[in-house]
Amino acid sequence: MNKERFASLIRELLLEIGEDPDREGLQKTPMRVAQAWEFLTSGYRQDVKTIINEAVFKSESNNMIISRDIEVYSLCEHHLLPFYGHCHIGYIAQEKVLGLSKLARIVDFHARRLQIQERLTAQIARDIMDATQAEGVGVVIECRHLCSMMRGVQKQNSIMTTSSVLGSFHDDAITRQEFLHLIERPVR
Repeated sequence: MNKERFASLIRELLLEIGEDPDREGLQKTPMRVAQAWEFLTSGYRQDVKTIINEAVFKSESNNMIISRDIEVYSLCEHHLLPFYGHCHIGYIAQEKVLGLSKLARIVDFHARRLQIQERLTAQIARDIMDATQAEGVGVVIECRHLCSMMRGVQKQNSIMTTSSVLGSFHDDAITRQEFLHLIERPVR
């Protein structure tokens, strides 16, 4: 990402909305925004194999492994406004388990792009399935979208929930129910 070019575009944007980019409070804003966007879109400049970094380990268990309440921050591709919430991941290992931190890193890898929540959910599930060859994978994401909170329908308390279930989580209703029960909790 060319931060200087990005900062120049932000300066033009400030002028277009009627602001003075030379006033005291805005003088450094274009570069600060460029740096923020470099971080917020860092998923475009990474790859999942590097993120996992061989942190797939042999395991004899076939237990359901769950990581709940992984924080998610992303940008809606329709309005470039943030959406945020929590991701819950479960999988049933066959012979491989993924290092715990890698689950959160996979979430961030896909979230740090322009996204829609539905695609984000499916991408996370697919990467975990591919990395572990799990018997099944379930991913549930619950987010608040600023594009529907501060503009449009202006519904501040709405939460969007999406799920992606693969393998036994898709094919076996009992397995799916166990996962959904284990991630259950009161809405925040």
